[in-house]
Amino acid sequence: MELLYCKGVGGRDLRCVQREGVSVMSGDDASRRVHDGRWVVSRAWVMELTGASAATVNRWYVQRERHPEERRFPEVVCTVNRTHYYDQEAVEAFWVAWQEDVGTGRLGVAGRRPGDGRGNQGGGTGRAQRDRAVAISLAELRQAGGYRRGMAAQLAREHGGGERAWQRAMTEARALYDQEQAQEPEPVPQAAR
Repeated sequence: MELLYCKGVGGRDLRCVQREGVSVMSGDDASRRVHDGRWVVSRAWVMELTGASAATVNRWYVQRERHPEERRFPEVVCTVNRTHYYDQEAVEAFWVAWQEDVGTGRLGVAGRRPGDGRGNQGGGTGRAQRDRAVAISLAELRQAGGYRRGMAAQLAREHGGGERAWQRAMTEARALYDQEQAQEPEPVPQAAR
């Protein structure tokens, strides 16, 4: 058995033990090994290299047949203890081609920008629908002279959509309605003039 020191992801020194064509590295649950004379890497190593989530790396592997060969995620080279390993050079070539074609450096969570399609937290159609529902709820509150139980359910039946969504819109509209009422000057009684 031969003891080697090799560079891991990020330049860290890792202790490697070489035996029967496979070098096993200590630390990092052996995210990088030598198999049949070439370096192979695990999904964890790919995630660290690319910044992609486990789900994204899995999607690249599962959907690889949908992409042209130059942008295709590599095939599994070996499996050790239920961990798949891919040829490191093939992974690096895939990542360079992917960056050139898709135009990204490191990915965020699952490749999405923060805020995409997250309703209140980032815009999208959810916020426009909520604003419309709040405006309808506020008009209903003004017409009725304040809140009464069951208004959200009635609006859900009249305008469609989920009752819970209308309850949230009604809660927002009630806050606006209460602000309006607090800003209006109280009428002065006739006798006090």
